[in-house]
Amino acid sequence: MQVRKILPEEYEQARLLLAANDWGPRVQDPELFAELVGRSDVALVAVADNALVGFLRAISDGIFNGYISMVVVARECRGRGIGTALVQQAMGDNDRMTWVLRAGRTGVPAFYEKLGFSQSGVAMERPGKRR
Repeated sequence: MQVRKILPEEYEQARLLLAANDWGPRVQDPELFAELVGRSDVALVAVADNALVGFLRAISDGIFNGYISMVVVARECRGRGIGTALVQQAMGDNDRMTWVLRAGRTGVPAFYEKLGFSQSGVAMERPGKRR
């Protein structure tokens, strides 16, 4: 398996992977999704046997703060360390960085706890409207 930056010609494959894994309306519009990925500081894919099996999107200043926005691994490939590899590559080795994310899906908190994340009592959010 290889984890690397996404190529523009892979945007649609990543969008379809997210759509197939219950990411809903946010990934329905191909043009909007391409813009979303293009504006992201970090957009990675995991490729195994010439197939895109994972995707991660994040924003970061690269010094102190980062936000992991989307992580998905194909259902049939879960449990193989693909999500972990994506997150670790995105975060790099800068131990001064604080990374945050929303972990509202079933099973997600346990996954991130294994990577050193913990529930925060200081984060706030102003949710956007979902259409």
